[in-house]
Amino acid sequence: MPPKSHPRRAILLIQTAFIGDVILATALLERLRQTEPNTPVDFLVRKGNEGLIEQHPHVRDVLIWDKKNHKYRDLWRLLRSIRAGDYERVINLQRFASTGFLTAFSGAPKRIGFDKNPLSFAFTQVTPHLMGQGIHEVTRNLHLLYPETEAPLTPPRLFPTPADESTVASYVNRGPYVCIAPTSVWFTKQFPEEQWLKLLRALPPHYSVYLLGAPADSAVCERLRQEGGRAGVVNLAGRLPLLASAALMRGAVLNYVNDSAPLHLCSAIGAPTCAVFCSTVPFFGFGPLSPFSRVVQVEEQLDCQPCGLHGHKKCPLGHFYCARGIQTQQLIDALSEAEAWASAQH
Repeated sequence: MPPKSHPRRAILLIQTAFIGDVILATALLERLRQTEPNTPVDFLVRKGNEGLIEQHPHVRDVLIWDKKNHKYRDLWRLLRSIRAGDYERVINLQRFASTGFLTAFSGAPKRIGFDKNPLSFAFTQVTPHLMGQGIHEVTRNLHLLYPETEAPLTPPRLFPTPADESTVASYVNRGPYVCIAPTSVWFTKQFPEEQWLKLLRALPPHYSVYLLGAPADSAVCERLRQEGGRAGVVNLAGRLPLLASAALMRGAVLNYVNDSAPLHLCSAIGAPTCAVFCSTVPFFGFGPLSPFSRVVQVEEQLDCQPCGLHGHKKCPLGHFYCARGIQTQQLIDALSEAEAWASAQH
């Protein structure tokens, strides 16, 4: 008599977009750990983002899609791997045809995704994707798990390793510090360099300042370091793994970020956050989720803000007032509030 086959149990989560999207998707890992602690969960990401979750304690295996080398050939390889994985559920957090293809032909009995995916007709469960109604992206994603209930928002979570903690220990132990992640992929999401320089010159002198970013951001951070007019500024752009950056941000009195991936790094480790929103607005659903969070925007009501769901390569009207109209004192006030909050915790 042949051995009994084990019932399908494993789940595959698909999120092959950018760093921030993967970070926010970890909220599903947290919720699944709470509600289905014995269910194995695999995670599909684009090549380059695997470092975020390879050591995640709630992930069994990481699948990687190389979008830069033989993109579509690798897509077929992935489909074969997914079908061989014998998943019970494939949950697609994206609205693109490529991941819709993987979901539709995964062979999973339960194929779950958003209604805006072009292949959603082949899914067994379709969830409305509600954008721009003040619903946080984490809540949108959690609705894929619980479409019929109003589940509480579960923050995303990342887990820096002991090696990550060791990498930044010397910076953490130098005394009080703030972190600034000054760049963004999109120009109109990025607080301008001259504005960051004003902040650097206004920060209290007893703070060290760590400038964070990817290797491509090193030149911007170096200009800020050289022109900031203060001692104790360290350019760490391109020198830290993402999870080491997260460990450093967790120990900061405050982290100044744009509407970009470092904001979500803060949310995933509960780091104090001052999120500067320029052309976009938190109403889109990508605001901070840390216990101490402040959003800074231009104080005037602008008819042109927001000018789109994502950023632009330049201000469509040429003035970029949504960024240039933000006052340095707004950022300093956020630091004062962060100091008071930290004091109250102790």
